[in-house]
Amino acid sequence: MQIGPFQSSKGEKAKLKVKVRLNIHGIVSLESATMLEEEEVEVPVSSTSEVPKDATRMETDDAPQDPASSAGDHTQEPKGAADPAEGAAENGAQDSEEKTVPMDTDTKVEPSKKKVKKTNVPVAEMVYGAMGTVELEKAVEKEYEMALQDRVMEETKDKKNSVEAYVYDMRNKIHEKYNDFVMLEDIEGLMAKLQEVEDWLYEDGEDETKGVYVAKLEELKKLGGPIEMRYKEWTERGPALEQLVYCIRSFREAALSADQKFDHIDISEKQKVVNECSAAETWLMEKKQQQDALPKHANPVLLVSDIKKKAEALDRFCKPIMTKPRPAPKPQTPPPAETPSPEAHTPEQQSNGADESAEPASDGAQDEHAAEQMDTDKDDPSQV
Repeated sequence: MQIGPFQSSKGEKAKLKVKVRLNIHGIVSLESATMLEEEEVEVPVSSTSEVPKDATRMETDDAPQDPASSAGDHTQEPKGAADPAEGAAENGAQDSEEKTVPMDTDTKVEPSKKKVKKTNVPVAEMVYGAMGTVELEKAVEKEYEMALQDRVMEETKDKKNSVEAYVYDMRNKIHEKYNDFVMLEDIEGLMAKLQEVEDWLYEDGEDETKGVYVAKLEELKKLGGPIEMRYKEWTERGPALEQLVYCIRSFREAALSADQKFDHIDISEKQKVVNECSAAETWLMEKKQQQDALPKHANPVLLVSDIKKKAEALDRFCKPIMTKPRPAPKPQTPPPAETPSPEAHTPEQQSNGADESAEPASDGAQDEHAAEQMDTDKDDPSQV
């Protein structure tokens, strides 16, 4: 590592401050260097001071009074009758005494202050027995190129193995599970093509590029792809048909059911569900009859994808109708209270009225009894 060149302004030994870094591999590297120099700089400082008002104010209020003057005060005229000129003179004297007296104490002091001067110093790193920066960059680029070549070689090898595996796999399946899904004349042509590709792999195609192997694999799949598709459709068609039939049957039974959990659904909506199920069933029966009439080596007319789409469409149409929630019951409003008519009386009021009518009647009976006693008293001769 080299630091400099640098030169101190005073010719003395310079102080250097370096910044080093230790990486994860334990290697120390020098990043920067700074030269530090101390200089004395004179900084002018000005200071001013002023004497406050209270310091120069003359305190005359507490001075002792002359006895003669105090005795003469009793003979003086009242303040209101005093001469205005004298009052003004006294006020003026007092104001002059209260004025501040500035004192010029401005002094200039120039103390010396030390200041650190920082200067960047060039640094260079020289590693003996190792690559320089340019050589290191070229080596890294070369490493990337080699890694890319390795990845391309691996991918090319995988594609070659895929072609070889497809040849062996198709040759075995043609005579086993694919035998019913391909015609005899097609079997002969396919077997010849597979043998041709196998011979090419071990001769001219031993060291080809990735694109060549991809093209060979696509060429073979054009011949074997339809056979694989027919076999796949045949194996997956049964479960797909069962799913569609179950969907049709479940929605139809729910629409025609007399269960109370469906009684809130309108009859017209239920009829729509029944019609949709009937249409799906009709389509399924027609396609199934056409498919059953075809041999296995023919391309199917009833595809698994079409069956799944029909089941999804039926479920999307019928499910919202049959799962419609029951509407909430309406809150019952209490009947309005009947206002009593003036003529109508409650049983209590009627009983009270009967009691009131009975009381005057008893009073009248008492009056009649008293009158009879008075008459009998008059007719008694003993009293006369």
